[in-house]
Amino acid sequence: MLFADDILLVDKTREGVEGKLELWRSTLESKGFRLSRSKTEYMECNFSSNSPSEGIVTLGDQVINKSTRFRYLGSIVQSDGEIDGDIISRIQVGWLKWRNASGLLCDRNVPLKLKGKFYKMVVRPAMLYGAECWPLKEKHNTKLSVAEMRMLRWMSGFTLRDRIRNEHIREKVGVAPVEDKIRESRLRWFGHIKRRPSDDPVKRVEVLDLTCVKKGRGRPKKTWLENIRNDLSLLDLNENLAFNRTQWRKRIHVADPT
Repeated sequence: MLFADDILLVDKTREGVEGKLELWRSTLESKGFRLSRSKTEYMECNFSSNSPSEGIVTLGDQVINKSTRFRYLGSIVQSDGEIDGDIISRIQVGWLKWRNASGLLCDRNVPLKLKGKFYKMVVRPAMLYGAECWPLKEKHNTKLSVAEMRMLRWMSGFTLRDRIRNEHIREKVGVAPVEDKIRESRLRWFGHIKRRPSDDPVKRVEVLDLTCVKKGRGRPKKTWLENIRNDLSLLDLNENLAFNRTQWRKRIHVADPT
């Protein structure tokens, strides 16, 4: 192994982070590896109204650069707890996949249904990577829907001047609305969490006690559980149904137009 990327160290205090960094450095060097000081960064997550703590993080005599966003395993984590950066990044990845296959998707000799199948297998999964954990706001849904409709219209050879409704284009291509597919993936992940044992790490995250977190002024931030409650109400679902995996998958499934 020559390189090791995407290593994440987490602690509640600045001193704890420095201690883990020093331990990681000494362990690597004892095995003949070297920790890159220039590429190592730290991020302080401040999800409440508390002001950022003062001070810097150091590794020996080297000051570690501070960042407000961090990319980990393809997803972008922001220090303020928002997901705007991750949404923009996923849309850009979706467009990259789309452009790489534009020779096929823009070919008028290729049937629209075949283009739609390719889009559902390659482009949409890349754009919705990690969507099951997004605390989506209406503006995020709008951005994703606009990006998808631009792709579908381009594939179909239509423009806004043709005055063809989005529903008709989706039916021609055979692609369900991206908002519905995100809801499906979000509820699928919720069902997975509900079925996990109580001592499972992902289950313990769900029941974290946040009563000590001081909230700032204004409307509280949109949470993932708020999205789940809205989804359950919209589909008239009981969360206990998640323990029946077959019935749960059947009720939350969103079929693409045929």
